Amino acid sequence: MPSAPANTSSPNSFTLEPPYRVPVERMRCASSLIALLALILPACGCGSGGGGSSSNSTPNILFVIMDDVGMDQMEVFGYGGETAASTPNIADIAQAGIRFRNTWSMPACSTSRAVFFEARYPLRTNVKGALGPDDLANSMVSPYEVTVPKLLAQQGYDNAIFGKFHLGLQGHDPAGYGMPYQLGWDFFAGWLDATGDPSSIDKTAGGVAPVGVSYECGFVPAASEGGADSGACYLADASCLELGSSGLVPPGRSCRDQGGILDPNQSCQTPMPDDLDFDVLSGHFVSPLVYNRPDGSIEVVPASDPRARRFRATFAVDEAIGWINARPAGRPWMATVSFASGHTPLMQPPVDDALPDSREISSLDCADPLAQRILSDKMIESLDLEIGRLLVDTGLAEGGPDGRLLYLPSQSDTMVILLGDNGSLGNTVKLPFQPSRAKGTAYQTGVWVPLVIAGPLVQQPGRAVTNMVNIADLFALFGEIAGIDDVRSAVPRTIDAFPMLPYLRDPEQPGLRAWNYTEVGANLQVGGAINDPCVISGGCTQIPVSKSVCEDNNGVWWGGGADDPLTVGTPPGGYTLCCQVNAFRDSEMQSLYNILPLVSIAIRDDQYKIVENSYSAYVSQAEPCVETTDIEFYEINEDAPLPRLDYDGTDLPLAALSAQEQSSYDALSAQLAAIRASVPDCPGDGNLDYVVDEQDITDWRFYADSNGLSTVYDLNLDGLTDDADEAIIRDNLGLDCRPG
Repeated sequence: MPSAPANTSSPNSFTLEPPYRVPVERMRCASSLIALLALILPACGCGSGGGGSSSNSTPNILFVIMDDVGMDQMEVFGYGGETAASTPNIADIAQAGIRFRNTWSMPACSTSRAVFFEARYPLRTNVKGALGPDDLANSMVSPYEVTVPKLLAQQGYDNAIFGKFHLGLQGHDPAGYGMPYQLGWDFFAGWLDATGDPSSIDKTAGGVAPVGVSYECGFVPAASEGGADSGACYLADASCLELGSSGLVPPGRSCRDQGGILDPNQSCQTPMPDDLDFDVLSGHFVSPLVYNRPDGSIEVVPASDPRARRFRATFAVDEAIGWINARPAGRPWMATVSFASGHTPLMQPPVDDALPDSREISSLDCADPLAQRILSDKMIESLDLEIGRLLVDTGLAEGGPDGRLLYLPSQSDTMVILLGDNGSLGNTVKLPFQPSRAKGTAYQTGVWVPLVIAGPLVQQPGRAVTNMVNIADLFALFGEIAGIDDVRSAVPRTIDAFPMLPYLRDPEQPGLRAWNYTEVGANLQVGGAINDPCVISGGCTQIPVSKSVCEDNNGVWWGGGADDPLTVGTPPGGYTLCCQVNAFRDSEMQSLYNILPLVSIAIRDDQYKIVENSYSAYVSQAEPCVETTDIEFYEINEDAPLPRLDYDGTDLPLAALSAQEQSSYDALSAQLAAIRASVPDCPGDGNLDYVVDEQDITDWRFYADSNGLSTVYDLNLDGLTDDADEAIIRDNLGLDCRPG
């Protein structure tokens, strides 16, 4: 099977060839789906106009995703107070469009992305948590799903995605570096990191740090901080600049911002010193860059290539601008700009005179939790600048004389949709939101996110919608924008999207959702394994997917390879559960950690909310790990600036509910049971058509013959696609699981 090896570290271009491409085409446009779509989808209404324009009946779509930017960060929604980051461009877009004040995401990045790109809750797809290197292909977005780009392609849209992907990981996905293309995108330029998120910071700053010294922000600091005030800045093209301090900016940071490595206190020389390391990744500044192109070709760009050494937010916007401006006139497009800001590791963004205090933050320690709060704000402010540049350089807005956007969406042919993918990381959370109930949990701070929509389809801009919306509904909106009247009928399986276009057209539109839902949990791994324990701020969690991710979030890793002083005395292989960590702590007469839920589910109506948390609780040395599910019931609202949140200790006593509270609790409990009951058990159905038949045998054989490793046809979850999986299909031939 022609695909790049998972750990390619040098330039590599290749193309997905038959037989791989043939089944992918069948997956993207299955014959039954084509027949269905031919009946229900109107023909593409492509209009005339300038380069990259489309007709008003099928507007272009610019979808912007912010990473780990929850509602608590958004001053434009009334939160964050004096500590909020300055986001004037986002505020201008919001004023020119609609603010959705009651939007729920999923609690983690991969989970959210899967939901808004395929409109199916995690219990239907098994994409239940942030993807990690041990997760099987069964917990990645299936090539058989009707993703947004596949849906819009039926209407003639070109589709591209820039930046973060995290819908699959090449280590266990048979498409390898071709995942974006396989899932429907015509073009991808972005990062396919080993964990899906930015790598750890290179604390050697390219190999120049003295032995035993860590440069926590990835660059040589100023001399007063143990670094240098001058040096030779070597760039990836082998050129060199001699730099000194620029105001408050040390040359190490200036060099890093340009993609280079500073040789401190030295002059340029030829050849460059042998100890400079251009091959190591580093946070948001040196990234594993991959391109998927419309012909199926794939280019893997090494860290030593100048293209891979741009600040992530800048790179994503540069690539999006180039692609959008190259669109042919009269053909609609959808561009997804998927930022990694402000995900960890938190670092100083590039120096920019338009960024407040851009120079003053050079001396901050990126490993200091207090400094990270400031760095989080600066990354969000840098993100806001890039969003403004994106609109201006694609002609969707102009830059005003005061630096603000001149954005008149009614005069454009492009819908702009701006979303936070999940709640903020705990130590960056703004009051009155609760840091201990943030990203990774189903509490409000973890799932309540900003959503702004602007464009020619919006009537009466500048308003707020307070009705409940789920990120799954964006799938419906994308289809509605493209002219698909009934998106649910366009997908041959259950989807969880409600219409959204009515909110844009009618300021008086009543709420379309009577309830909302969110979920996070463990992805599927061989043998039922889960991520090892990580302790962050006194809470033990199993969401971080690796030791490096745990430590990038100021955590202490208790799994395999644990080496923190706190873990001395643990077994050589570490622990696999948080309850085991507490058992060890208890045996050492040490304080116990708060165990965070492994599975967190919530459902709400307009006033009340049920949260269901499941985890292995530590009870005693005699009962170290007991499977436990806690059910909590809250009254909540979205008031600004002081919303009523599901704080610790504010849950309503289930034994003493009022009649109104009991009625809501019973209705929500019944709805939760109905959601669970709507997922059929269909062993042997790997292609998601709800029928186990000879087509499953054919599809299984394709994957078994390709490489025989983890695929959607690894039905027994052993990491292999082999005869044991075929036996499961044959044992269930004829099984019909179609709803109704």
